Amino acid sequence: MPKVVDHQARRIQVADAVQELITEQGLDRVTVARTASTAGVSVGHVQHYFPTKDEMLLFTHERVVRQILDRVSALGERATRQRLPIRDVVTEGLVEWLPVDPRRRSAHRVTLAFLGRTVDNPQLAQAHAETGRLIRSMLATAVHNGKECGEVPDDTDQDLAALELHSLAEGLALQLGSDPDAATSRTALALVSARVQAVFPGRCRQYG
Repeated sequence: MPKVVDHQARRIQVADAVQELITEQGLDRVTVARTASTAGVSVGHVQHYFPTKDEMLLFTHERVVRQILDRVSALGERATRQRLPIRDVVTEGLVEWLPVDPRRRSAHRVTLAFLGRTVDNPQLAQAHAETGRLIRSMLATAVHNGKECGEVPDDTDQDLAALELHSLAEGLALQLGSDPDAATSRTALALVSARVQAVFPGRCRQYG
């Protein structure tokens, strides 16, 4: 029987190598040859799946974003099981985007590298904008649900609140990633927690 090739697994293998290189050496050190060496595959293998560096970066960024969103979804499922307030999920979800530990610092390095390339590549710029819209949509839904259960005041503009929370997390991530002395991880976490608490000041009626 012919061998079944898992093309997605091979793309992920290359993307993981790209992330490792960006994390340890920076985007400028990402070449087809270095990526192939890090992934333990041939140059031809990398070029087959990703003809250009930007295509490698796009897929790597999409993978990092998906991993973060999967963790955020898992937070929501856990909160439902444990009957936790929505504000706890929002706080922990926003913190997933902050470079406060090695795993999240690695993801943020990819995000920064990707952001830098969006200036010259419309496809990457569009992908970045779509990610931002998705995050704000998720936050707006959380605020809407908070209004339904009593955690959020009825007159809160959910889209404006979502933009505010997203902007705070994105700004803190940039500060922590580019100038760690500007704010400690503890300070960043406190700022996120305080802002979320301001948006979700109430108690959920569903949980008594």
